[in-house]
Amino acid sequence: MSSTDTAVGGARPTIGFFERYLTVWVALCIVGGILLGQVLPQLFQAIGRMEVAQVNLPVGVLIWVMIIPMLIKIDFAAMTQVKSQWRGIGVTLFVNWFVKPFSMALLGWVFIRHVFAPWLPADQLDSYIAGLILLAAAPCTAMVFVWSQLCKGDPYFTLSQVALNDSIMIVAFAPLVALLLGLSAITVPWDTLIISVGLYIIIPVALAQLLRRMLMAKGEAHFRNVVAHLGPYSICALL
Repeated sequence: MSSTDTAVGGARPTIGFFERYLTVWVALCIVGGILLGQVLPQLFQAIGRMEVAQVNLPVGVLIWVMIIPMLIKIDFAAMTQVKSQWRGIGVTLFVNWFVKPFSMALLGWVFIRHVFAPWLPADQLDSYIAGLILLAAAPCTAMVFVWSQLCKGDPYFTLSQVALNDSIMIVAFAPLVALLLGLSAITVPWDTLIISVGLYIIIPVALAQLLRRMLMAKGEAHFRNVVAHLGPYSICALL
């Protein structure tokens, strides 16, 4: 394990009150978001219209704030160590790319098209299914780090998984989503897919690796200090 890997997670920090009850804050934010949407519908409709090729820009900014602090921790050199943990990595890749996207598309077809269809706007069913497919096809980098830390998982194993999944996601996300949308008889929004890949994957990964190099150039202690201070911003953006 390199000094960088040790810096990322060798010393596991004590979980604070906020992180310990993260599920509670997520639930409260969901309820609060629904209530605010009912009280201030025009405001949220205006925010929803801030988009390019159906990709919402404010959401994109929040996702950047959420994942870049986590992506900074990724050392893609850790890819060379994946072979030592091939069984666990293999299970993760199989579930992420061969089970989860297809099972989510199936669940969307069952519940959105049939079970809940009478209670949903008929002209928005395709949008709901497309949203489920887009979410299912993108492993959440930030949450992997968050939950790994909360359950005191092996930081190096987590690092290897995330590095490999992000590398695969850069090239596999758009084709996989296009395939699933095609199977669901939904028109493939290629402009949306391409912008999503660039906005949510390629650009933040590139920025994070650039920031990582700049921080590491100033020393490991500086890198660890900055990463520690960025953590709360990531959680707040998540919520």
